[in-house]
Amino acid sequence: MRNEGAVTAITAKRLTLALCAAGVIGGAVGALAVNHNNVAAETAAAVPAPAPVAAPAPAVAAPAPAATVTLPDFTRIAATNGKAVVNIRVVGSTKTANRGNVPQLDPRHPFYEFFRQFQDPRYGGDGGRGAPVFGAGSGFIVSPDGVILTNAHVVQGADEVTVKLQDRREFRAKVVGSDARTDVAVLKIDARNLPVAPLGKSRLLAPGEWVLAIGSPYGLESTVTAGVVSATGRNLPDGQVPFIQTDVAINPGNSGGPLFNTRGEVVGINSQIYSQTGGYQGLAFSIPIDVAVKIKDQIMSTGKVQHAKLGVNVQPIDQVFADSFGLESPEGVLIANVERGGPAERAGLRSGDIIRRLNGQPIVSPGDLSSNVSLSKPGERVALDVWRDGKLVRIDAVLGDASEKAKRGVAEELAATGGGENSAKLGLVLRPLEPIERRQSGIASGLVIEDAQGAAAMAGVEPGDVLVSVNGRAVNSLDQVRNLVAKANKSVALLIQRGNDRIFIPVRIG
Repeated sequence: MRNEGAVTAITAKRLTLALCAAGVIGGAVGALAVNHNNVAAETAAAVPAPAPVAAPAPAVAAPAPAATVTLPDFTRIAATNGKAVVNIRVVGSTKTANRGNVPQLDPRHPFYEFFRQFQDPRYGGDGGRGAPVFGAGSGFIVSPDGVILTNAHVVQGADEVTVKLQDRREFRAKVVGSDARTDVAVLKIDARNLPVAPLGKSRLLAPGEWVLAIGSPYGLESTVTAGVVSATGRNLPDGQVPFIQTDVAINPGNSGGPLFNTRGEVVGINSQIYSQTGGYQGLAFSIPIDVAVKIKDQIMSTGKVQHAKLGVNVQPIDQVFADSFGLESPEGVLIANVERGGPAERAGLRSGDIIRRLNGQPIVSPGDLSSNVSLSKPGERVALDVWRDGKLVRIDAVLGDASEKAKRGVAEELAATGGGENSAKLGLVLRPLEPIERRQSGIASGLVIEDAQGAAAMAGVEPGDVLVSVNGRAVNSLDQVRNLVAKANKSVALLIQRGNDRIFIPVRIG
Protein backbone atom coordinates (compact mmCIF):
# COMPACT_ATOMS: atom_id res chain seq x y z
CA MET A 1 0.00 0.00 0.00
CA ARG A 2 1.28 3.46 -0.92
CA ASN A 3 2.41 5.65 2.01
CA GLU A 4 0.96 9.12 1.23
CA GLY A 5 2.81 10.80 4.11
CA ALA A 6 6.17 9.54 2.91
CA VAL A 7 5.42 10.69 -0.59
CA THR A 8 4.61 14.18 0.70
CA ALA A 9 7.82 14.41 2.69
CA ILE A 10 10.00 13.14 -0.13
CA THR A 11 8.39 15.46 -2.64
CA ALA A 12 9.01 18.45 -0.41
CA LYS A 13 12.64 17.44 0.16
CA ARG A 14 13.24 16.96 -3.54
CA LEU A 15 11.75 20.40 -4.19
CA THR A 16 14.07 21.90 -1.58
CA LEU A 17 17.11 20.19 -3.09
CA ALA A 18 16.20 21.36 -6.57
CA LEU A 19 15.86 24.95 -5.41
CA CYS A 20 19.16 24.77 -3.52
CA ALA A 21 20.97 23.44 -6.55
CA ALA A 22 19.65 26.30 -8.62
CA GLY A 23 20.77 28.78 -5.97
CA VAL A 24 17.43 30.59 -5.90
CA ILE A 25 16.12 30.04 -2.37
CA GLY A 26 15.27 33.43 -0.96
CA GLY A 27 12.38 35.84 -0.69
CA ALA A 28 9.03 34.36 -1.67
CA VAL A 29 10.57 31.16 -3.09
CA GLY A 30 12.49 30.57 0.11
CA ALA A 31 9.35 31.07 2.16
CA LEU A 32 7.51 28.59 -0.01
CA ALA A 33 10.25 26.03 0.50
CA VAL A 34 10.25 26.57 4.27
CA ASN A 35 6.49 26.11 4.42
CA HIS A 36 6.77 22.84 2.56
CA ASN A 37 9.56 21.69 4.87
CA ASN A 38 7.46 22.50 7.91
CA VAL A 39 4.66 20.32 6.56
CA ALA A 40 7.16 17.62 5.71
CA ALA A 41 8.65 17.70 9.20
CA GLU A 42 5.24 17.29 10.81
CA THR A 43 4.38 14.41 8.50
CA ALA A 44 7.76 12.74 8.93
CA ALA A 45 7.29 12.73 12.69
CA ALA A 46 4.40 10.31 12.25
CA VAL A 47 5.69 8.26 9.31
CA PRO A 48 9.28 7.03 8.92
CA ALA A 49 11.15 8.52 6.00
CA PRO A 50 14.35 7.60 4.23
CA ALA A 51 17.58 9.10 5.53
CA PRO A 52 18.14 12.63 4.21
CA VAL A 53 20.51 13.10 1.38
CA ALA A 54 23.16 15.81 1.82
CA ALA A 55 22.41 18.79 -0.37
CA PRO A 56 25.18 20.08 -2.59
CA ALA A 57 26.55 23.53 -1.83
CA PRO A 58 24.87 26.24 -3.91
CA ALA A 59 26.86 27.52 -6.86
CA VAL A 60 26.29 31.15 -5.85
CA ALA A 61 25.33 32.90 -2.63
CA ALA A 62 21.62 33.38 -2.14
CA PRO A 63 20.57 37.04 -2.62
CA ALA A 64 19.27 38.94 0.38
CA PRO A 65 15.52 39.51 0.51
CA ALA A 66 14.47 42.71 -1.26
CA ALA A 67 13.62 45.68 0.95
CA THR A 68 9.92 46.31 1.40
CA VAL A 69 8.66 49.69 0.15
CA THR A 70 5.70 51.08 2.06
CA LEU A 71 3.51 53.63 0.31
CA PRO A 72 2.37 56.65 2.35
CA ASP A 73 -1.15 56.75 3.74
CA PHE A 74 -2.63 59.53 1.64
CA THR A 75 -6.12 58.87 3.01
CA ARG A 76 -5.13 60.25 6.42
CA ILE A 77 -3.72 63.46 4.91
CA ALA A 78 -6.75 63.96 2.68
CA ALA A 79 -9.22 63.35 5.49
CA THR A 80 -7.49 65.41 8.17
CA ASN A 81 -5.47 68.22 6.62
CA GLY A 82 -7.65 68.44 3.54
CA LYS A 83 -10.21 70.24 5.69
CA ALA A 84 -8.02 73.36 5.53
CA VAL A 85 -8.11 73.50 1.72
CA VAL A 86 -10.54 76.03 0.24
CA ASN A 87 -12.07 76.79 -3.13
CA ILE A 88 -11.70 80.36 -4.40
CA ARG A 89 -14.00 82.07 -6.90
CA VAL A 90 -13.32 85.51 -8.30
CA VAL A 91 -15.36 87.96 -10.34
CA GLY A 92 -13.63 90.68 -12.30
CA SER A 93 -13.75 92.69 -15.47
CA THR A 94 -12.54 91.84 -18.92
CA LYS A 95 -9.38 93.76 -18.05
CA THR A 96 -8.80 91.34 -15.19
CA ALA A 97 -9.12 88.41 -17.56
CA ASN A 98 -6.60 89.83 -20.00
CA ARG A 99 -4.00 90.37 -17.29
CA GLY A 100 -4.70 87.02 -15.75
CA ASN A 101 -4.34 85.15 -19.00
CA VAL A 102 -0.92 86.44 -19.97
CA PRO A 103 0.84 88.47 -17.28
CA GLN A 104 3.63 90.23 -19.20
CA LEU A 105 4.01 87.33 -21.64
CA ASP A 106 3.39 87.08 -25.35
CA PRO A 107 0.99 84.23 -26.28
CA ARG A 108 3.82 82.73 -28.34
CA HIS A 109 6.07 82.54 -25.28
CA PRO A 110 6.85 78.90 -24.35
CA PHE A 111 5.70 79.51 -20.76
CA TYR A 112 2.52 81.35 -21.73
CA GLU A 113 0.40 78.52 -20.26
CA PHE A 114 2.10 78.94 -16.86
CA PHE A 115 0.14 82.05 -16.03
CA ARG A 116 -3.26 81.41 -17.49
CA GLN A 117 -6.12 82.68 -15.43
CA PHE A 118 -8.50 79.83 -14.78
CA GLN A 119 -11.65 81.29 -16.25
CA ASP A 120 -15.13 80.21 -16.99
CA PRO A 121 -14.91 79.44 -20.74
CA ARG A 122 -18.19 81.23 -21.35
CA TYR A 123 -16.61 84.58 -20.59
CA GLY A 124 -12.91 84.29 -21.37
CA GLY A 125 -11.35 86.39 -24.11
CA ASP A 126 -14.35 88.44 -25.17
CA GLY A 127 -12.04 91.18 -26.48
CA GLY A 128 -13.08 93.93 -24.07
CA ARG A 129 -16.88 93.97 -24.31
CA GLY A 130 -17.10 94.66 -20.60
CA ALA A 131 -18.75 91.35 -19.70
CA PRO A 132 -17.98 89.94 -16.24
CA VAL A 133 -15.25 87.34 -16.05
CA PHE A 134 -15.26 84.48 -13.57
CA GLY A 135 -12.10 82.82 -12.30
CA ALA A 136 -11.40 79.95 -9.96
CA GLY A 137 -8.55 78.60 -7.91
CA SER A 138 -7.62 77.03 -4.61
CA GLY A 139 -6.04 78.06 -1.33
CA PHE A 140 -5.43 76.85 2.20
CA ILE A 141 -5.96 78.21 5.71
CA VAL A 142 -2.82 79.03 7.70
CA SER A 143 -4.44 80.69 10.73
CA PRO A 144 -7.63 79.73 12.62
CA ASP A 145 -8.86 83.34 12.38
CA GLY A 146 -9.18 83.12 8.58
CA VAL A 147 -5.80 83.91 7.00
CA ILE A 148 -5.50 82.10 3.66
CA LEU A 149 -2.62 81.64 1.22
CA THR A 150 -3.10 81.37 -2.54
CA ASN A 151 -1.53 82.55 -5.81
CA ALA A 152 -1.38 86.21 -6.73
CA HIS A 153 -2.54 85.44 -10.27
CA VAL A 154 -5.71 83.79 -8.92
CA VAL A 155 -6.96 87.07 -7.42
CA GLN A 156 -5.16 89.55 -9.67
CA GLY A 157 -7.45 92.49 -10.40
CA ALA A 158 -10.49 90.71 -8.95
CA ASP A 159 -13.47 92.86 -7.94
CA GLU A 160 -14.96 90.17 -5.71
CA VAL A 161 -13.39 87.12 -4.05
CA THR A 162 -15.44 84.32 -2.47
CA VAL A 163 -13.94 81.52 -0.36
CA LYS A 164 -15.77 78.23 0.06
CA LEU A 165 -14.76 75.91 2.91
CA GLN A 166 -15.01 72.13 2.84
CA ASP A 167 -18.03 72.30 5.15
CA ARG A 168 -19.69 74.27 2.29
CA ARG A 169 -19.77 77.61 4.15
CA GLU A 170 -18.93 80.61 1.97
CA PHE A 171 -17.27 83.91 2.93
CA ARG A 172 -16.47 87.12 1.13
CA ALA A 173 -12.67 87.48 1.28
CA LYS A 174 -10.44 90.53 1.48
CA VAL A 175 -7.16 90.55 -0.45
CA VAL A 176 -4.73 91.66 2.26
CA GLY A 177 -1.87 91.85 -0.23
CA SER A 178 -0.17 90.08 -3.10
CA ASP A 179 3.24 89.88 -4.69
CA ALA A 180 3.48 89.31 -8.43
CA ARG A 181 7.20 88.48 -8.30
CA THR A 182 6.66 85.37 -6.23
CA ASP A 183 2.98 84.82 -7.18
CA VAL A 184 1.86 84.73 -3.53
CA ALA A 185 -1.30 86.37 -2.18
CA VAL A 186 -2.79 86.59 1.32
CA LEU A 187 -6.58 86.59 1.85
CA LYS A 188 -8.60 87.14 5.02
CA ILE A 189 -12.11 85.97 5.85
CA ASP A 190 -14.18 86.84 8.91
CA ALA A 191 -14.28 83.45 10.67
CA ARG A 192 -12.96 81.77 13.80
CA ASN A 193 -11.72 78.34 14.90
CA LEU A 194 -10.99 77.19 11.37
CA PRO A 195 -8.94 74.07 10.55
CA VAL A 196 -5.34 74.94 9.74
CA ALA A 197 -2.91 73.24 7.37
CA PRO A 198 0.38 72.55 9.21
CA LEU A 199 3.41 74.06 7.49
CA GLY A 200 6.58 72.10 6.83
CA LYS A 201 10.05 73.04 5.57
CA SER A 202 10.42 72.92 1.82
CA ARG A 203 14.21 73.09 2.05
CA LEU A 204 14.18 69.53 3.41
CA LEU A 205 12.46 68.12 0.31
CA ALA A 206 14.44 65.73 -1.87
CA PRO A 207 13.84 64.44 -5.43
CA GLY A 208 11.90 61.19 -5.37
CA GLU A 209 9.92 62.07 -2.25
CA TRP A 210 6.18 61.47 -2.34
CA VAL A 211 3.92 64.54 -2.32
CA LEU A 212 0.18 65.14 -2.44
CA ALA A 213 -1.85 67.99 -3.95
CA ILE A 214 -5.40 68.97 -3.01
CA GLY A 215 -7.39 71.52 -4.98
CA SER A 216 -10.28 72.21 -7.33
CA PRO A 217 -9.19 71.41 -10.89
CA TYR A 218 -11.87 72.48 -13.36
CA GLY A 219 -14.09 73.27 -10.35
CA LEU A 220 -14.00 69.70 -8.97
CA GLU A 221 -13.55 70.53 -5.30
CA SER A 222 -11.32 68.55 -2.91
CA THR A 223 -9.60 66.63 -5.68
CA VAL A 224 -6.56 64.67 -4.48
CA THR A 225 -3.61 63.86 -6.75
CA ALA A 226 -0.22 62.41 -5.83
CA GLY A 227 3.24 62.03 -7.29
CA VAL A 228 6.89 62.58 -6.51
CA VAL A 229 9.25 65.53 -6.31
CA SER A 230 11.02 65.69 -9.68
CA ALA A 231 13.49 68.43 -8.75
CA THR A 232 14.01 71.24 -6.25
CA GLY A 233 15.35 74.74 -6.81
CA ARG A 234 14.08 74.75 -10.38
CA ASN A 235 14.55 78.16 -12.01
CA LEU A 236 12.20 79.22 -14.80
CA PRO A 237 12.69 82.04 -17.33
CA ASP A 238 12.55 85.46 -15.65
CA GLY A 239 11.66 83.74 -12.41
CA GLN A 240 12.33 84.96 -8.88
CA VAL A 241 11.41 81.68 -7.20
CA PRO A 242 13.36 78.38 -6.84
CA PHE A 243 10.37 76.18 -7.71
CA ILE A 244 9.62 72.64 -6.59
CA GLN A 245 9.03 70.56 -9.71
CA THR A 246 6.74 67.53 -9.40
CA ASP A 247 4.87 65.09 -11.58
CA VAL A 248 1.68 65.58 -9.55
CA ALA A 249 -1.34 66.09 -11.80
CA ILE A 250 -2.08 69.84 -11.63
CA ASN A 251 -4.76 71.41 -13.81
CA PRO A 252 -6.57 74.76 -14.09
CA GLY A 253 -8.23 75.35 -10.72
CA ASN A 254 -5.45 73.68 -8.68
CA SER A 255 -3.56 76.95 -8.69
CA GLY A 256 -3.01 78.26 -5.16
CA GLY A 257 -3.67 74.92 -3.49
CA PRO A 258 -1.29 73.16 -1.08
CA LEU A 259 1.37 70.56 -1.80
CA PHE A 260 1.72 68.18 1.17
CA ASN A 261 4.60 65.92 2.15
CA THR A 262 3.99 62.46 3.59
CA ARG A 263 3.77 63.90 7.12
CA GLY A 264 0.80 66.00 6.11
CA GLU A 265 2.76 69.28 6.14
CA VAL A 266 2.40 71.91 3.42
CA VAL A 267 5.69 72.24 1.58
CA GLY A 268 4.55 74.25 -1.42
CA ILE A 269 1.83 76.23 -3.20
CA ASN A 270 0.85 74.76 -6.56
CA SER A 271 1.40 77.59 -9.00
CA GLN A 272 2.29 76.70 -12.58
CA ILE A 273 2.30 74.00 -15.19
CA TYR A 274 4.14 73.58 -18.44
CA SER A 275 1.62 72.61 -21.06
CA GLN A 276 1.08 72.81 -24.79
CA THR A 277 -2.60 71.98 -24.37
CA GLY A 278 -3.61 73.90 -21.23
CA GLY A 279 -3.85 70.68 -19.22
CA TYR A 280 -1.51 68.46 -17.23
CA GLN A 281 1.53 67.10 -19.07
CA GLY A 282 3.67 65.88 -16.20
CA LEU A 283 5.46 69.14 -15.37
CA ALA A 284 4.06 71.01 -12.38
CA PHE A 285 5.75 73.73 -10.33
CA SER A 286 5.09 74.78 -6.76
CA ILE A 287 6.28 77.77 -4.74
CA PRO A 288 8.32 76.57 -1.73
CA ILE A 289 6.42 77.20 1.49
CA ASP A 290 9.58 78.73 2.99
CA VAL A 291 9.35 81.47 0.35
CA ALA A 292 5.59 81.88 0.74
CA VAL A 293 5.82 82.33 4.51
CA LYS A 294 8.41 85.12 4.10
CA ILE A 295 6.07 86.92 1.71
CA LYS A 296 3.05 86.34 3.97
CA ASP A 297 4.85 87.74 7.01
CA GLN A 298 5.82 90.91 5.14
CA ILE A 299 2.29 91.41 3.84
CA MET A 300 0.72 90.86 7.26
CA SER A 301 3.15 93.20 9.03
CA THR A 302 3.58 96.02 6.48
CA GLY A 303 0.93 95.45 3.80
CA LYS A 304 3.58 95.27 1.07
CA VAL A 305 6.57 93.22 -0.05
CA GLN A 306 10.10 94.47 -0.60
CA HIS A 307 12.58 92.75 -2.89
CA ALA A 308 16.28 93.39 -3.16
CA LYS A 309 18.46 93.88 -6.23
CA LEU A 310 22.15 93.66 -7.01
CA GLY A 311 22.05 95.78 -10.16
CA VAL A 312 23.67 93.49 -12.73
CA ASN A 313 22.69 91.82 -15.98
CA VAL A 314 24.08 88.31 -16.13
CA GLN A 315 24.23 85.38 -18.52
CA PRO A 316 24.89 81.66 -17.99
CA ILE A 317 28.31 80.05 -18.22
CA ASP A 318 28.68 77.31 -20.82
CA GLN A 319 31.67 75.09 -21.53
CA VAL A 320 33.13 77.59 -24.01
CA PHE A 321 33.06 80.34 -21.39
CA ALA A 322 34.48 77.99 -18.77
CA ASP A 323 37.40 77.15 -21.03
CA SER A 324 37.92 80.82 -21.91
CA PHE A 325 38.01 81.98 -18.30
CA GLY A 326 39.95 79.01 -16.95
CA LEU A 327 37.11 77.52 -14.90
CA GLU A 328 37.09 73.83 -13.99
CA SER A 329 33.35 73.55 -14.61
CA PRO A 330 30.70 75.67 -16.36
CA GLU A 331 29.12 76.99 -13.17
CA GLY A 332 28.42 80.56 -12.16
CA VAL A 333 26.98 83.62 -13.89
CA LEU A 334 28.86 86.08 -16.07
CA ILE A 335 28.22 89.78 -15.45
CA ALA A 336 27.45 91.35 -18.83
CA ASN A 337 26.48 94.80 -17.59
CA VAL A 338 26.56 96.73 -14.30
CA GLU A 339 23.89 99.30 -13.45
CA ARG A 340 25.40 102.75 -13.09
CA GLY A 341 25.36 103.84 -9.46
CA GLY A 342 23.76 100.55 -8.39
CA PRO A 343 24.76 98.21 -5.55
CA ALA A 344 27.07 96.14 -7.76
CA GLU A 345 28.99 99.14 -9.04
CA ARG A 346 29.35 100.54 -5.52
CA ALA A 347 30.73 97.18 -4.39
CA GLY A 348 33.31 97.15 -7.19
CA LEU A 349 31.77 94.50 -9.46
CA ARG A 350 32.43 94.93 -13.17
CA SER A 351 31.62 93.40 -16.54
CA GLY A 352 33.45 90.14 -17.09
CA ASP A 353 33.32 89.09 -13.44
CA ILE A 354 31.87 85.64 -12.78
CA ILE A 355 29.82 85.18 -9.59
CA ARG A 356 30.39 81.65 -8.22
CA ARG A 357 28.86 81.88 -4.72
CA LEU A 358 26.56 84.13 -2.73
CA ASN A 359 26.78 83.86 1.07
CA GLY A 360 28.47 80.49 0.59
CA GLN A 361 25.68 79.11 -1.61
CA PRO A 362 26.74 77.90 -5.10
CA ILE A 363 25.47 80.01 -7.99
CA VAL A 364 25.15 77.68 -10.96
CA SER A 365 22.71 79.57 -13.19
CA PRO A 366 21.21 83.08 -13.49
CA GLY A 367 18.08 81.84 -11.72
CA ASP A 368 20.10 80.96 -8.63
CA LEU A 369 21.35 84.53 -8.37
CA SER A 370 18.02 86.21 -9.09
CA SER A 371 16.04 84.08 -6.62
CA ASN A 372 18.60 84.48 -3.82
CA VAL A 373 18.85 88.24 -4.31
CA SER A 374 15.14 88.88 -4.90
CA LEU A 375 14.10 87.03 -1.76
CA SER A 376 16.51 89.08 0.34
CA LYS A 377 15.65 92.46 1.85
CA PRO A 378 17.03 95.81 0.68
CA GLY A 379 19.98 96.83 2.80
CA GLU A 380 21.20 93.28 3.43
CA ARG A 381 24.92 92.68 3.03
CA VAL A 382 25.92 89.71 0.90
CA ALA A 383 29.31 88.06 0.38
CA LEU A 384 30.12 87.19 -3.23
CA ASP A 385 32.83 84.82 -4.42
CA VAL A 386 33.85 86.24 -7.79
CA TRP A 387 36.15 84.74 -10.41
CA ARG A 388 38.29 87.56 -11.78
CA ASP A 389 41.60 87.41 -13.68
CA GLY A 390 41.98 83.68 -13.07
CA LYS A 391 41.38 83.66 -9.32
CA LEU A 392 38.61 83.90 -6.74
CA VAL A 393 38.15 87.18 -4.89
CA ARG A 394 35.68 88.03 -2.12
CA ILE A 395 33.47 91.08 -2.68
CA ASP A 396 30.88 92.32 -0.18
CA ALA A 397 27.84 94.18 -1.51
CA VAL A 398 24.88 95.91 0.11
CA LEU A 399 21.69 95.09 -1.80
CA GLY A 400 19.42 97.82 -3.10
CA ASP A 401 15.66 98.11 -3.41
CA ALA A 402 14.23 96.45 -6.52
CA SER A 403 11.36 98.95 -6.58
CA GLU A 404 13.77 101.80 -7.27
CA LYS A 405 14.05 102.64 -10.93
CA ALA A 406 17.47 101.79 -12.27
CA LYS A 407 19.57 104.71 -13.44
CA ARG A 408 20.30 104.57 -17.10
CA GLY A 409 23.84 103.65 -18.06
CA VAL A 410 26.22 106.37 -19.16
CA ALA A 411 26.06 105.31 -22.78
CA GLU A 412 22.28 105.33 -22.92
CA GLU A 413 21.97 108.63 -21.10
CA LEU A 414 24.40 110.49 -23.37
CA ALA A 415 22.81 109.09 -26.51
CA ALA A 416 19.33 110.00 -25.35
CA THR A 417 20.13 113.61 -24.44
CA GLY A 418 22.19 114.09 -27.59
CA GLY A 419 24.33 117.04 -28.56
CA GLY A 420 22.26 118.79 -31.16
CA GLU A 421 19.25 118.67 -33.44
CA ASN A 422 20.68 116.09 -35.81
CA SER A 423 21.85 113.83 -32.98
CA ALA A 424 18.34 113.67 -31.58
CA LYS A 425 16.93 112.78 -35.01
CA LEU A 426 19.23 109.78 -35.47
CA GLY A 427 17.14 107.75 -33.00
CA LEU A 428 19.84 105.42 -31.66
CA VAL A 429 20.61 104.33 -28.09
CA LEU A 430 24.25 103.22 -27.96
CA ARG A 431 26.74 101.79 -25.53
CA PRO A 432 30.38 100.72 -25.80
CA LEU A 433 31.26 97.10 -26.52
CA GLU A 434 32.13 95.14 -23.41
CA PRO A 435 35.55 93.40 -23.41
CA ILE A 436 33.92 89.98 -23.53
CA GLU A 437 31.80 91.06 -26.51
CA ARG A 438 34.92 92.18 -28.34
CA ARG A 439 36.52 88.78 -27.77
CA GLN A 440 33.46 86.83 -28.85
CA SER A 441 32.61 88.87 -31.94
CA GLY A 442 36.12 89.70 -33.07
CA ILE A 443 35.08 93.33 -33.56
CA ALA A 444 37.91 95.64 -32.60
CA SER A 445 35.84 98.80 -32.33
CA GLY A 446 32.25 99.91 -32.42
CA LEU A 447 29.16 100.62 -30.33
CA VAL A 448 26.30 98.28 -29.52
CA ILE A 449 22.88 99.53 -30.63
CA GLU A 450 20.56 98.87 -27.69
CA ASP A 451 17.54 100.57 -29.24
CA ALA A 452 16.63 102.01 -32.62
CA GLN A 453 13.77 104.42 -33.18
CA GLY A 454 12.69 107.10 -35.62
CA ALA A 455 14.84 107.57 -38.72
CA ALA A 456 17.31 104.78 -37.85
CA ALA A 457 14.55 102.23 -37.27
CA MET A 458 12.80 103.15 -40.51
CA ALA A 459 16.09 102.75 -42.39
CA GLY A 460 16.44 99.18 -41.09
CA VAL A 461 18.78 99.51 -38.10
CA GLU A 462 17.94 96.93 -35.42
CA PRO A 463 18.73 96.54 -31.70
CA GLY A 464 21.70 94.25 -31.32
CA ASP A 465 23.50 95.62 -34.37
CA VAL A 466 26.99 97.02 -33.88
CA LEU A 467 27.68 100.49 -35.25
CA VAL A 468 31.19 100.30 -36.71
CA SER A 469 31.51 103.65 -38.48
CA VAL A 470 29.67 106.84 -39.42
CA ASN A 471 30.37 108.25 -42.89
CA GLY A 472 33.44 106.05 -43.13
CA ARG A 473 34.89 107.15 -39.78
CA ALA A 474 35.36 104.41 -37.16
CA VAL A 475 33.54 105.15 -33.90
CA ASN A 476 34.35 104.00 -30.37
CA SER A 477 32.57 106.60 -28.27
CA LEU A 478 29.30 108.45 -28.13
CA ASP A 479 31.07 111.78 -28.53
CA GLN A 480 32.47 110.63 -31.86
CA VAL A 481 29.01 109.67 -33.11
CA ARG A 482 27.48 112.90 -31.89
CA ASN A 483 30.17 115.02 -33.58
CA LEU A 484 30.00 113.15 -36.89
CA VAL A 485 26.21 113.34 -37.02
CA ALA A 486 26.29 117.04 -36.13
CA LYS A 487 28.59 117.74 -39.10
CA ALA A 488 26.41 115.81 -41.54
CA ASN A 489 23.93 117.52 -43.79
CA LYS A 490 20.81 115.52 -44.62
CA SER A 491 21.92 111.93 -44.16
CA VAL A 492 24.61 109.70 -42.71
CA ALA A 493 25.97 106.34 -43.84
CA LEU A 494 26.12 103.89 -40.97
CA LEU A 495 28.33 100.81 -41.26
CA ILE A 496 26.54 98.08 -39.33
CA GLN A 497 27.78 94.66 -38.32
CA ARG A 498 24.94 92.18 -38.00
CA GLY A 499 26.13 88.73 -37.11
CA ASN A 500 28.93 87.92 -39.51
CA ASP A 501 27.78 90.45 -42.12
CA ARG A 502 28.63 94.12 -42.54
CA ILE A 503 26.28 96.44 -44.39
CA PHE A 504 25.98 100.19 -44.96
CA ILE A 505 22.63 101.70 -44.07
CA PRO A 506 21.82 105.28 -45.11
CA VAL A 507 19.80 107.24 -42.56
CA ARG A 508 18.13 110.56 -43.31
CA ILE A 509 18.48 113.09 -40.53
CA GLY A 510 17.44 116.34 -42.26
